[in-house]
Amino acid sequence: MEKLDMNRIEKTMEALRKNYMQAYYCETAEEAKEKVRELMNKGDTVTHGGSVTLEQCGITEMLKCGDYNYLDRTVPGLTAEQKQEIYRKAFFADVYLTSANAVTENGLLFNTDGNSNRVAAIMYGPTSVIVVAGYNKIVADLDEAFLRLRTVASPKNTVRLNCATPCAKTGKCISLNNENSKFGDGCKSPQRICCNYTVTAQQRNKDRIKVIIVGEELGY
Repeated sequence: MEKLDMNRIEKTMEALRKNYMQAYYCETAEEAKEKVRELMNKGDTVTHGGSVTLEQCGITEMLKCGDYNYLDRTVPGLTAEQKQEIYRKAFFADVYLTSANAVTENGLLFNTDGNSNRVAAIMYGPTSVIVVAGYNKIVADLDEAFLRLRTVASPKNTVRLNCATPCAKTGKCISLNNENSKFGDGCKSPQRICCNYTVTAQQRNKDRIKVIIVGEELGY
């Protein structure tokens, strides 16, 4: 378990604020759930990307309380077409919830996606984006963010999603064999989850993105 370093967390939060994102610290997953509730209004249309972190914090379950117009992509029995419709409606949501693959100490959010509905909504559409990330997702820079993605986030998520990819079998991205590549070169799996990569830096729409750093190890 990585040691909790409050100086590092505070440095990261200050950098996020300089990039015109709101930043908060919550000691526990339960506190993070309450902070998310505080940042939303009753009646808001809310949805989210796939996220172990949101589940661990009890946030996805909290959305079912009846206070929100919850576009729930996890309802059993949804067809592929119905899920696609929810993905599209997310662009008109009041609040979009997600985690991040990594958060750099200089205030960048790093993410990759397969379907890319999540990274698309982070970049544009929803009025408010709330990112919840355990302190274990803080990295020094983008080089470390790519390394974390290729050795932790992607392999674990492909196992979770039952994807037949090289990293699901070996625990690391095939591109680690090529020192000149960071983008999964060599992975030709149709179930590949690293298709589009985004770096969220200084924002034009100040405070649209809210980042909650949690003092627990959460997600992948």
